[in-house]
Amino acid sequence: MKHKILIVEDDESLRDMYRFKLTLEGYTVETAINGIEGYEKAKLLLPDLILLDIKMPLMNGDEMLQKVRSQSWGSTIKVIILTNLSRREAPMNLNLLNVSRYVVKAHTTPSQIITTMREVLGGKQKK
Repeated sequence: MKHKILIVEDDESLRDMYRFKLTLEGYTVETAINGIEGYEKAKLLLPDLILLDIKMPLMNGDEMLQKVRSQSWGSTIKVIILTNLSRREAPMNLNLLNVSRYVVKAHTTPSQIITTMREVLGGKQKK
C-alpha cells in the first residue's frame, strides 16, 4: 500500500507541482485549496502525512491542524508545515500541535521536500 499524502495549499501552481512530483515518486496524493476543504479531505482520506500551508483563505492551516488534532483519527497524522512564513511569523500554537517539520517554501526545492517527507515517514515508500 502506498503512503497517502494530503497537500493543503491555496497556490494552484505549487499544489499542482507537488502533486505531480509526489505522484511520480509513487505516493497517493489528494489536494485541498484551503483549511476547510483540507479538514474534510483529511477526515475521509486519513493521510499518512499532510503538507500544510499556513496562510490560506477561509481557514488557515494552523486552524485546520487544530481541528485535525482534536479528533482521535487526526492525533497521529504526520504534518509538515510548508509555508513562506518565517518561524518568527508563524502562529504560536504550532508548537503545541505536534508538527513534524517546519519548512520555508522559498528556501526549499521539491526534491528536498521529498527527502524530508521520507525522513518523517520513516524511510522508503510503502509498496
